[in-house]
Amino acid sequence: MNEHKSGLLIILSGPSGVGKGTIRQQIISNKDLNLFYSVSMTTRKCRPGEKDGVDYYFVSKEEFQKNIDNGNLLEWAEFVNNRYGTPKDKIDEQLKLGKNVLLEIETLGAEQVLKKCQGMNLLSIFVIPPSLEELENRIRNRGTEDEKVINERINKARLEMPKQDLYQYKVVNDNLENACQQIIDIIKQRINE
Repeated sequence: MNEHKSGLLIILSGPSGVGKGTIRQQIISNKDLNLFYSVSMTTRKCRPGEKDGVDYYFVSKEEFQKNIDNGNLLEWAEFVNNRYGTPKDKIDEQLKLGKNVLLEIETLGAEQVLKKCQGMNLLSIFVIPPSLEELENRIRNRGTEDEKVINERINKARLEMPKQDLYQYKVVNDNLENACQQIIDIIKQRINE
């Protein structure tokens, strides 16, 4: 009997600037993990090099509100005057197909998912910076935001760090290759349980 096994919902979270996006890009191509990346919806403007439907679904504030009203967001949060959320319909579809769905989300959204999805096949990983100083350097070196936004992100990171205890696993991103390998190993272990 070859019954179709439902996929694993994987939360990859951590403070802004810790390298979640870079880690996701590194692990998503690993065929053994059978991953589907859940693209978030946002009201923020598209940054240079980003593509609609690949990096984010870039939508108007009205469109975002419609998704909230229709109950189609697994989680959502507002940050630096923009909203970010996870479209539920696309996740459900992929989990039913047996895909392991990767959510790369901020800690506020992750908390909502952890509460809503109790009892589901769920894996939560918190990515930690080697230090807050290193995190600040990474955010500054991006060169994508002004001083006010940089300071907001750093202050937010200080508040997010204590939330790591809500997660099943913690991985320090002091070396990208090592952090990615640890996360791949954690996911493989869960898939093979």
